[in-house]
Amino acid sequence: MSRRGFGLLAGGAVTAAFVRTASAQQVLKFAYVYEPGEPHHKGAVTAAAEIEQRTGGRYKIQLFPSGTLGKESDLNQGLSLGSIDMTISAASFQAQVAKRIGVAYFPFVFRDYDHVMLYAKSDVYGSFVEDYQKATSNRIVALTYAAERQVTSNKPVLTPEDMKGLKIRVPDSAAYMAFPKALGANPTPIALGEVYLALQTGVVDAQENAFNTIWSRKFHEVQKHISLTGHVIDSLNSIVSGLLWNRLSAADKTIFAEAMQKGALQASQEIRDQDKVLMEEVRKANTSTIHTVDKERFRQAVLAASKPEDFGYQRADYDKIIALK
Repeated sequence: MSRRGFGLLAGGAVTAAFVRTASAQQVLKFAYVYEPGEPHHKGAVTAAAEIEQRTGGRYKIQLFPSGTLGKESDLNQGLSLGSIDMTISAASFQAQVAKRIGVAYFPFVFRDYDHVMLYAKSDVYGSFVEDYQKATSNRIVALTYAAERQVTSNKPVLTPEDMKGLKIRVPDSAAYMAFPKALGANPTPIALGEVYLALQTGVVDAQENAFNTIWSRKFHEVQKHISLTGHVIDSLNSIVSGLLWNRLSAADKTIFAEAMQKGALQASQEIRDQDKVLMEEVRKANTSTIHTVDKERFRQAVLAASKPEDFGYQRADYDKIIALK
């Protein structure tokens, strides 16, 4: 064979090898509603890089923040439809198909960051995860602490009585509605991406969220008051589509789970550390007044007016979480 012929064959072999390598790489969609500046996105960046590195580039993770592929409800449906492969989502959305997990959003169930981290390792959380997996085949692989939720409003909310009649935006979940309903407010579900405009135009008078969301979504610009109710300590689940999970090897399942747990822990710690910092940033912006309230008074008022059973949750699950130490 001539040297030229050998060169052509060699070149063809290299090209074929490249094509095989390129086709072997699978591109996955990791989508969520959180903004690039938020810890959730930074944790997703860490998880994606870890998966790509540990699988030798067999998987390429494309990140879609800011709800570019849909609202949170759409993304949860997309896991089962195969339109996305991974997401980070509030457990209230998983509770729509696996009810028990929603009890973690019942008002004042968690004490603090450490309590949430205990919950993430507990048998009761494990049983919630199993319920969700059975209902959807999707796999929850990590939990992220997402800070205490506070009330922002156009009028001061200093006591439980000030909540009466308040039209307040909440996520579309029974657990989120427990707090305003117990205090006589009017909870109004609106997608997160539409909340700023709803506040600006007066569609709702108030909303409730953690400081990382208040700051990144600029809710403090269109609300005059922020009340430190701390009524819910939020958490998010990192989820892999069952369609993807079921075709991963055992080794790759471990890589995906560990990578997403690493990203979730990074985000959890950053949120914990930056909450007070962001509260000060909001204070310095001088667009709204931050009020310290009697949190125990709010807690007693809520628990006097409602109980987990009223919203379809099991009292035993609530008691197990409360008892974690």
